[in-house]
Amino acid sequence: MERKQIDAVIEKIKSTEKPGQGSDRIKEIVNRLTTDLFYAIEDLDIQPEEIWKAVDWLTITGKNNEWGLVAAGIGLEHFLDLRMDEAEAKAGITGGTPRTIEGPLYVPGAPESVGYAELETEPETGAERLYMQGRVLDDQGKPVPNAKVEVWHCNLKGMYSIFDSSQPPFNLRRAIITDAEGKYQFKSFLPVGYSCPPGGATDTLLKAIGRHGSRPAHIHFFVTADNYRKLTTQINIEGDPLIWDDFAFATREDLVPHITRYSAAEAKEKFNRDEPFASIDFDFVIHSETEGVFSTEIERTHGPV
Repeated sequence: MERKQIDAVIEKIKSTEKPGQGSDRIKEIVNRLTTDLFYAIEDLDIQPEEIWKAVDWLTITGKNNEWGLVAAGIGLEHFLDLRMDEAEAKAGITGGTPRTIEGPLYVPGAPESVGYAELETEPETGAERLYMQGRVLDDQGKPVPNAKVEVWHCNLKGMYSIFDSSQPPFNLRRAIITDAEGKYQFKSFLPVGYSCPPGGATDTLLKAIGRHGSRPAHIHFFVTADNYRKLTTQINIEGDPLIWDDFAFATREDLVPHITRYSAAEAKEKFNRDEPFASIDFDFVIHSETEGVFSTEIERTHGPV
């Protein structure tokens, strides 16, 4: 079909819209995406069987609650981060801790404490102990007291609490309020990476385009404070072979902190602790809220659907 023929079809579809009814914004978006889809079908000669297989895949993806993984896997969530970076840069907001994707596995309501938290509700056997600490700073390098550092990560099976019914609620999920010096610290263990559900919708798509569906070991964070822009970020665990081969494209410069390891003797002598441990020092740098710039508090559904 010629473009003018396709355009005529689009105009016929649009002509059924009732003026003053529905959302003008949604009309604009749907019509644009429909037009682009029709053009792609013609340009790539996509066949009816391929369309209906795609419809089946879309249905399965929704039933499996995997759209969050698909959004990460096709680079959509990373692209949204880059657009926000660009918008902030144009508004003069630069530097600070890089943002990166939230992912689909955050759950609100984690237990709060001041200054320090232990993430394990249920002890993880066979794990390497981790202490991570630092400060929340503003973009002038001043401490931000009473900031909230929300942290979550998976267990050694690559599973997240709430989504994994075998774990206690909010296991490996905590919220730490910084002290008067902007300091936070938590005790946990070094997590592992995880892969998309084998044979699931995301895994099927990625294999079809010759890609894997695995992530390096990482720890997620939200950092919020009154009159500051919310930071959504995560760190990668140094040494993971997939750091720069993350299916979700979440790795960014300055988000791979160095790990210092202490032997049992050093842990006892220097910190009076009874076991060897790994330590990460990491400061979060957040920006003051700026009038007229988009909100970093993104409204989206959290938790199992």
